[in-house]
Amino acid sequence: MAYKIIASQCTVCGACEFECPKAAISLKNDIYVVNPAKCTQCDGHFDAPQCAAVCPVPDTCVPA
Repeated sequence: MAYKIIASQCTVCGACEFECPKAAISLKNDIYVVNPAKCTQCDGHFDAPQCAAVCPVPDTCVPA
């Protein structure tokens, strides 16, 4: 299952984009989005999804 970013809570800080090992996060229409076809929840890279770990706003990067 991929992660998603709750657009209404996203502050567009960019922290998640640079932490994603699969480059699944990108800026679209002034908001960050997760490409579900690329998102692996950091499996094989980290113990937990890094987008959620580095996001400064709790519960903004969540399972889809």
